Amino acid sequence: AKRPARKQAVLEVLGKTRLSPRLLRLTLGGEGYSALNRNENTDAYVKLLLPDPASGLHPPYDMDALREHSPELMPARRTYTVRHWDDEKQRIDVDVVLHGEGEDSGIAARWADAAQPGDLVAMNGAGGGYTPQPETRRHLLIGDHAALPAIAAALESMDADASGLAIIHLDHEEDRLELERPDGVELRWVIGPQEALVRTVQELDLSDHEGLQVFCHVERGTTKQ
Repeated sequence: AKRPARKQAVLEVLGKTRLSPRLLRLTLGGEGYSALNRNENTDAYVKLLLPDPASGLHPPYDMDALREHSPELMPARRTYTVRHWDDEKQRIDVDVVLHGEGEDSGIAARWADAAQPGDLVAMNGAGGGYTPQPETRRHLLIGDHAALPAIAAALESMDADASGLAIIHLDHEEDRLELERPDGVELRWVIGPQEALVRTVQELDLSDHEGLQVFCHVERGTTKQ
């Protein structure tokens, strides 16, 4: 059966802010904001549609026609967390990790680094499925650099009396950020090879896990509970 077309929101690049050496915030907005599936999940995410710059394509895209007649021109899809929603100004913030350099940096990172105010980008979404529950007082959040926006949004949404632990892995010390969080939630940074994150999690004492809400997101896989 033919798949229903996914709604595309076309937003304009309004600004760029370098949060750390390897984390870039894009502010996107405009009339296309109303086409987004606005939701309250702290891991709300959009899928950016990013064609090869040499393709000559401009958003929105006729994905069915491209799939049938020019599959080689299909835009790549890359998933990013909505860090902030601004309903009044009709805009969102999306934080992009800048990996590597040149061709090793990735499609989305290259696009974000080169994006200028006025550029247009199409996206699907937003999806999402995790939010710290108000009746849950104990939380465990685990993630890598790409998960930092979702974890930051979750920490900000927690009640003041929440407790728990947030573990965030970074490759580089200088990419740490100051994150707003309840006093009872410890923030632990793990710097270096990703194996260090695995060891840190393996060493956790989770014998008392009753009533614990967990969020875990690492590259190439996501688990939400």
